[in-house]
Amino acid sequence: MFNDLKDKRVLVTGSTAGIGLAVARTFARCGAKVAINGSRKDQQIDALVEELNSLGGETIFIQANLTQTPECEKLIGEFVAHYGGLDILINNAGGLGGRNNLEDITDDFYDRVMDLNARSVLMVTKYAIPHLRQSAVESGETTCVISTGSIAGREGGGVGAGIYAASKAWLHDIHRNWVKEFTKDHIRFNIVSPGTINTAFHDGKSDELKEKIAGSIAMGRFGRIEEVAPSYAFFASHACSGYITGQILDVNGGQLAP
Repeated sequence: MFNDLKDKRVLVTGSTAGIGLAVARTFARCGAKVAINGSRKDQQIDALVEELNSLGGETIFIQANLTQTPECEKLIGEFVAHYGGLDILINNAGGLGGRNNLEDITDDFYDRVMDLNARSVLMVTKYAIPHLRQSAVESGETTCVISTGSIAGREGGGVGAGIYAASKAWLHDIHRNWVKEFTKDHIRFNIVSPGTINTAFHDGKSDELKEKIAGSIAMGRFGRIEEVAPSYAFFASHACSGYITGQILDVNGGQLAP
């Protein structure tokens, strides 16, 4: 279905586990040239790269801590130096960053959560834009930025996760701003917004709470990372979504936000 993704140059941030890794696997199976990213390199990275290379295409790992602007610039620079350009940027790096009620929020806590979820996307995208623009000119097709949002960006998040939820709402909104600024350059911007997916994000929750959350989902269960990943391929494929931009695709099993 996604034949036009073969040999596309794809950067997936925050992709050594969870949804990001599932997305990288999806693009590898499509024959894309992929870079996975994490803030540190541990023993599993070489095995992950080997696994992804066995699926098709080509995969490399680039280490960068995307809470820091110079590291965002470094990431894009190393990717382009290796692959010669950039066709598809997937901003998946992010996370809860901790929980704090309003009266306990400090500047350090705010900065940590916003740097992780907002600054990372802002600055990686900033440095990616010239390369996406050039690729669109060379290929005659749209290039794209796809970012990972969250159902929390619509419904406010759980108690203590207000800054995280706000950072995702910020992400949903700034994509719409970028549509206004960069559509003329043939760059598309879309969001994949997962609901409750069975990742490490929920490891700290009790079984009782997990059951309660699952009961609020029409499908009655948490989603799987493999059920989220194909949405990124859909948005990345010019053949499938060349006229789609500025959209938020909810992947949540019927977990409806008010």
